[in-house]
Amino acid sequence: MKKLLSIFIAVLISVGFLASNGYAKKPKDKVKYVKYLPDKVIKEMIEQNKEEAAKARKKTQAIIKKFKEKRKKEREERKIIRLDVSKIKKPASPKVFKQVWHFPPVPQYLTGTCWDFSATSFMESEIYRLTKRKIKLSEMHTAYYEYIEKAKEFVKTRGNSAFEEGSESNALTRIWKQYGVVPEDIYRGVLRKDGRHDHSKMFREMKDYLKFIKEHNYWDEKEVISCIKIILNKYLGAPPKSFDYNGKIYSPKQFLAKVLKINPDDYVGFMSTLSIPFWTQGEFRVTDNWWHSKDYYNVPLNVFYSIIKKAINKGYSLTIGGDVSEPGYYGEKDIAIIPTFDIPQEYIDQDSREFRIYNGTTNDDHGIHLIGYKRFAGHDWFLIKDSARSSRHGKFKGYYFYREDYVKLKMLTIMVHKDAVKDILKRFDKNIKK
Repeated sequence: MKKLLSIFIAVLISVGFLASNGYAKKPKDKVKYVKYLPDKVIKEMIEQNKEEAAKARKKTQAIIKKFKEKRKKEREERKIIRLDVSKIKKPASPKVFKQVWHFPPVPQYLTGTCWDFSATSFMESEIYRLTKRKIKLSEMHTAYYEYIEKAKEFVKTRGNSAFEEGSESNALTRIWKQYGVVPEDIYRGVLRKDGRHDHSKMFREMKDYLKFIKEHNYWDEKEVISCIKIILNKYLGAPPKSFDYNGKIYSPKQFLAKVLKINPDDYVGFMSTLSIPFWTQGEFRVTDNWWHSKDYYNVPLNVFYSIIKKAINKGYSLTIGGDVSEPGYYGEKDIAIIPTFDIPQEYIDQDSREFRIYNGTTNDDHGIHLIGYKRFAGHDWFLIKDSARSSRHGKFKGYYFYREDYVKLKMLTIMVHKDAVKDILKRFDKNIKK
């Protein structure tokens, strides 16, 4: 304690000594702000760098502009190979075909939903064939729920299922069984002012969202589907749970059963490929068959073609899908044929067909509605109702004339009512019993 007291007294004496000598009265240093004076040399160098960067950007922009103009010119001057059709004899117009009833062609615009437009058109014709009622149906109601199902499978497989715009004709019957269908005036699925379908932004948003889900391992199906619906509703609008039709309230499933009276199970699909045995059922192995349907009846090419020809001549239309990327596929001239410089008609058979499927020159590009037949100039011709833009480049907007050779070589699948193919299905039944 004495030691601490001694230290305290010493401090007091020191302070008194400093004060007595005038140290406490001296002013303290203070801080203040002054204008920044940049170094002139450094400033000069920085300005020189800026000028050089501006010149570099200007030069880069000029080069980019030059190449943009070059690519634009190349696009404008682009040429593609097409068949010289000046000597091809073809039907004069859709009117000369024996036709099933159908609504006028509807454009799909900027969407990848040809499968939906063709299958919907097919069902409209089927409803008329069965009931004589003309009811225009909503394509987008089906497309909406197909996207939902694709997103569910994407989550279920942890991103190992295709999420694209395309699908197959029998996707429509699958969706109808699960969700039903509505008239077009109840749900158009278009919010754009011009009334044209455009799924480009919508699909990109859904695709980017699912990519994010996969990258971060966020596999909550309820949450994912909720977000996918938000995107769909933003661009297509929310589909109705119920609606008034001719004074009565229906759900989409009730409308299918009670008004349309369509049984989705009455429709069957066929393919013709050497990849699985004939007269068995199997999977159509393409990306658009994303749910891996194994319901396709596989038949030889001559049977495949006879189904098409017999069905349309008996008053049954069909959906048909395949490749539309050939030189003989010519929208400006409304025709699809196989040129001899590709393969002479007499060489078109099961093997030449399979070879093109195998090497990828025949792809599952497009779905269409086959609605008519005409024997003309020694050939079978089929009238096609088409939703794609190329079908509007010619004289007959929304129609194509397919010649027999194109159908045999390039068309991959068909869907038709089971009553049109009773004899074919009996043979499958016998094989199954064996």
